[in-house]
Amino acid sequence: MGDEAKRRDLNRMKAVSLAFLAGAAAVFLLASWAESRGWPGWVSYLRAAAEAGMIGGIADWFAITVLFRHPLGLRIPHTAIIPKRKDQFGASLGEFIDTNFLAEEVVHDKLRRMDVARTIGEWLAQEVNAQRVTAELASVTRGAVTVLRDADVQAMLERAVTARAVDTPWAPALGRVLEQVCVDGAHHQLVDLVCDRAYEWVRDNHATVLRVVSDRAPSWSPRFVDGLVADKVYGEVLSFAWAVKVDVNHPMRMAVDTFLAEFARDLRDDPETMARAEEIKQRVVEHPEVGKLIGSAWSTAKEMLLSAAEDPSSELRSRVRDGIRGLGVRMSSDEALRDKVDGWVEGAASYLVTNYSTQITSLITDTVERWDAADTSRRIELQVGRDLQFIRINGTLVGALVGIVIHAVSQLLF
Repeated sequence: MGDEAKRRDLNRMKAVSLAFLAGAAAVFLLASWAESRGWPGWVSYLRAAAEAGMIGGIADWFAITVLFRHPLGLRIPHTAIIPKRKDQFGASLGEFIDTNFLAEEVVHDKLRRMDVARTIGEWLAQEVNAQRVTAELASVTRGAVTVLRDADVQAMLERAVTARAVDTPWAPALGRVLEQVCVDGAHHQLVDLVCDRAYEWVRDNHATVLRVVSDRAPSWSPRFVDGLVADKVYGEVLSFAWAVKVDVNHPMRMAVDTFLAEFARDLRDDPETMARAEEIKQRVVEHPEVGKLIGSAWSTAKEMLLSAAEDPSSELRSRVRDGIRGLGVRMSSDEALRDKVDGWVEGAASYLVTNYSTQITSLITDTVERWDAADTSRRIELQVGRDLQFIRINGTLVGALVGIVIHAVSQLLF
């Protein structure tokens, strides 16, 4: 209900309570007139009831009015209580909340009775709720990704990657990996590929080999002799390349295995090799293309995230939804997981109430202190004034009944 509707309702109830008081006054006047004219004795009961009803209604009107303002503008002591003591009320309210709601044992007891983990698990296990949570997460993701500036994210990623790369020595890790590769024989396929390509190159570049050999021959050597020598060299090179290609135990292959094993050990143990590896790493990290690669990676990831977040049928959202439902089912059925989640919740709540209860209560007291006194009184009256008018109505009615009883007792006794 809006403030204007509350104000109309309050005025209507004030009119009703005033009508009761006016009715009691009218009955009192009529009964007094009838009694002065000698009407029967029952009129005195009516007059006593009306008189007591007026007294009760006026007394309750005074009691209610002094809460919010000075009655009839008269500055009677202990009136306009709320405007005068709003700061004290705010402090008392903050203390009440701190003692009765933010106490650690109260929070723990409430959380235990709520069975938070089971409740959350049963809620998440429902398909419609899992979809709702997924949609909210997608909205948050879209908002976060959209708000982030690409330049800032790229700079942060570059700093993070660079710092991690600089702080972590590459040589020992590469040495361990290369050593394991050699032990497993996983490098043989790469050696096979190199040998195959080397043989194919020699086979397909006969003219190139001849030209190279001829260019290296002495100037006094006859041309036909250079051609014969070049053909001989080409044949030997081709035979050597073929032998390395087909013989897995060829000495050249064995030399490659030995070289890789020794290089792996040097990467792990040789200070000079390790230092050279670190120099190469530093040049790689500082190369401009690395920054471009990180920037392009963020752009690609951003597009993928936005596309997946906006599409309800995307693989990412489907997996997130299934994961949320699975988590809900586990929390509903796995007692150990529920105990763990409840422990997290209770620990978080304890931390908040232990460290921030003063800030929470000060928020109440500081807010109340900043309120204008008259405006505070009007707002409170707007909220509870309608119900307080029933006190005036009940005061009129109960006063009338009490007046009849008192008058009847006085008649019986005297």
